[in-house]
Amino acid sequence: KELKKIILPAKKLYASASKKISFLNLSSILDFEWKVAIGDKQYSEGEFLKLVKGLNGIVNIHNQFVYVSNNEVQKILKVLEEPSDKSPVKVLSAILSGEYDGAEIVIDENLKKQIRNLLNVREVPVSKKINARLRPYQVKGYSWLYKNISIGFGSVLADDMGLGKTIQSICLLQKLSDEKKLARNKALLVVPTSLLTNWSAELSRFAPKLKWHIHHGHKRSFTSTEDVEIVLTSYGTIRRDIEFFMKGNWEVVIIDEAQNIKNPNADQSKAIKQLKAKNRIALSGTPVENRLSEYWSIMDFANKGLLGGLNYFQQRFARPIEIESDHSRAEIFKRITAPFIMRRLKTDKSIISDLPDKTISNKFCNLSSVQAAIYKNIVSETMKQIESSEGIQRRGLVLKMMTALKQVCNHPANYLKKGKLNPDHSGKLQLLFELLRESFDADLKTLIFTQYKEMGELLSEFIKDEFRFTPLFLHGSLSRSNRDEMVRQFQQTVQHRVFILSLKAGGTGLNLTAASNIVHYDLWWNPAVEDQATDRAYRIGQCKNVLVHRLISKGTLEEKIDLMIQSKKRLASMTVATGEKWIGELTDSELFDLVNLK
Repeated sequence: KELKKIILPAKKLYASASKKISFLNLSSILDFEWKVAIGDKQYSEGEFLKLVKGLNGIVNIHNQFVYVSNNEVQKILKVLEEPSDKSPVKVLSAILSGEYDGAEIVIDENLKKQIRNLLNVREVPVSKKINARLRPYQVKGYSWLYKNISIGFGSVLADDMGLGKTIQSICLLQKLSDEKKLARNKALLVVPTSLLTNWSAELSRFAPKLKWHIHHGHKRSFTSTEDVEIVLTSYGTIRRDIEFFMKGNWEVVIIDEAQNIKNPNADQSKAIKQLKAKNRIALSGTPVENRLSEYWSIMDFANKGLLGGLNYFQQRFARPIEIESDHSRAEIFKRITAPFIMRRLKTDKSIISDLPDKTISNKFCNLSSVQAAIYKNIVSETMKQIESSEGIQRRGLVLKMMTALKQVCNHPANYLKKGKLNPDHSGKLQLLFELLRESFDADLKTLIFTQYKEMGELLSEFIKDEFRFTPLFLHGSLSRSNRDEMVRQFQQTVQHRVFILSLKAGGTGLNLTAASNIVHYDLWWNPAVEDQATDRAYRIGQCKNVLVHRLISKGTLEEKIDLMIQSKKRLASMTVATGEKWIGELTDSELFDLVNLK
């Protein structure tokens, strides 16, 4: 009976705070001490060694049966020294996770209370120089950004698209300006090129007293920041002019559409992370588009070290969560990151109650006989090549086939790049025409998204022939001034009822609330990117219910891949988003089942 109570020695880390803490000097105040727990008692290194000296097997220690193994004792002794890295971000990561190096952390009540007080968000008055009335959740977001800066930590503001990350950031910049913190060290704003105009307009509109400069373009010439408080630039310019930007000690670096640094190995990501900054803020409506390593890269910018190195993160979090659906790991992940990422959704009525409803529906169509014949031929010919290839060559063939089949589903001309433009050759195009007629009858404006510039050009021609007007078409080759003029025309004029946008060029940063009808002509197979595009219309300022139509060719890879993605969405609630199995890694039989026309 007594042997059922055998216990094992366990290493624990005890943390306490001797006085009121500040994260600016957290590392010198927190008192960490390694101890070994045997049952309900704890022992220092010296005490533990005395107890187990010469013992092996099951022994009685202080009326408790303990199993002592020489190997386990040596492992415990290796970690019984004080942790070498006590930087504030490492300390807080350990406290929030409740573990360090596999050992449980025991936190005293005084420290728990002070941590809670420190992370509590108190409302910060918005500067009177701000020319806007913020919504309550925006005031909270701005106050949260300011609080994190005040305690020396970075932030990831991941509000849903259209909830006002820009105005919250501008309020923070104005607050720093009021406190004279931008007099010597300046603020650096890094945004996609397409958003330079939007940011400059918002700065002028909401904070007319702030002094800013755009460093961008072929004729850019900027040698001093003395007369400005904010430097506004693009990701590409940062990469090209990294030596110039490295000279500055920035008070704060704010990056918008932070998914631009989701690949930690890209030159662009490395350049951004090289910048010397006292404070760092990342803005993104989709902090994770495909896999958790993207989240790591963004958090690595905001709070380096919070999630450890990339390899450590992959082993500790990414693989257990993405592959094994490990909810316990996901909970620890949430605890560590929660104080430094704020995410609010437009669908949450407690956040914003006056935004209209959004209805998403899949619209199915059949392939035309022409499409079906081409589709089957591509599958037959390409699968023969794939079955006799491997490695990079195989992945290339798979990608080529996926692209070809998606283009055939759009319209044969999108794939063939030639031939007569017959609208009857595409079942999807006929469905689009029906949806447009309905929207015209209801006096609604429509956005049409496609990932292919060539398909956008074809749609423009088809719509012109069918409805006797030329729709607007925004793509990556347009200049910034042309893009801005198209947006103005669509938003402010009656005659422009249809706006075609290539997904990459028009999927982020644009305010197109004049539209309440959205058509995803071909699906990106990435819910985050698709939602970004939808949110060009579904955002603050939208006064009509938004209808979202996802066009899917029945029985094709479009339908099957969409089912795969939707079935895995349940994992999104575990963190922020999840990874998907790359199609190129599917076996031949799995791949054939995916693309075979049924």
